[in-house]
Amino acid sequence: MKWKILIPVALVALVAAGGIAMSQMNAPVSPAANIASSAAATGAVLPVTTNPITNTSTMPGMTIVSAAAEDNVDSAGTAITDRLQITIGNTTGNPLTNLETYYVMKDTTTGASEAYYLPLDGLTLAPNAETTISFDNETGGGHFPENTFSLYRSSTNQVDFTLQVSADGVQIANGTATKGAGTGEQAD
Repeated sequence: MKWKILIPVALVALVAAGGIAMSQMNAPVSPAANIASSAAATGAVLPVTTNPITNTSTMPGMTIVSAAAEDNVDSAGTAITDRLQITIGNTTGNPLTNLETYYVMKDTTTGASEAYYLPLDGLTLAPNAETTISFDNETGGGHFPENTFSLYRSSTNQVDFTLQVSADGVQIANGTATKGAGTGEQAD
């Protein structure tokens, strides 16, 4: 009689535990949160298949002042290693927060393309100010990770970038950049 009771109880416990584990595995996670946590956990930036930015604001206030993917210079005008570098401007009287970027790079010869999304954690854009952000795997303010195996770093063809930068309360800023044909400089 004990065996007849123990087997159903053990079976019910096993099925319940499996159901809990399965429900936790399938818990919905926003694409942006999933990408951000993956990048933070591994230090890697991986291509994405869709743009997770959901900003629908039509209020002006942020611009891409300039963007470069080669022949980069620092704030003093001194040449630095090539990187995707974007200068963004805040034309409002309020700080801009929760910045995030989405960019697509396309090899103009092969047609191959890759897209990347990255929350710009820790970045607040002061009122009526500009700042430059660099995707270069360096540390410090304004520096963010990049995929060193991307088309940008591996293709010897021209690679064109289309860029979006988003912040709470203002419309998305758009821009472009180009890496010319050739090997270019490698990431540090």
